[in-house]
Amino acid sequence: MADEEVTDPKALLEDRSKAKCVSQWYEYQKCVKRIENDETGHKHCTGQYFDYWQCVDKNVAEKLFGLLK
Repeated sequence: MADEEVTDPKALLEDRSKAKCVSQWYEYQKCVKRIENDETGHKHCTGQYFDYWQCVDKNVAEKLFGLLK
């Protein structure tokens, strides 16, 4: 048991969950494209970025806690 390599199931679940959050990723990419020429540094896409990761985290949480011992 001590020789077993421990793997983090969260990383695998995140990769699988990203496909369920395509619309949030698309909104984030639209925002990035829209502000790419902003030289003032005042515009940002933080809200869309967090919306995307909130979606991923929600999908991961539904499965992750069932895998933990």
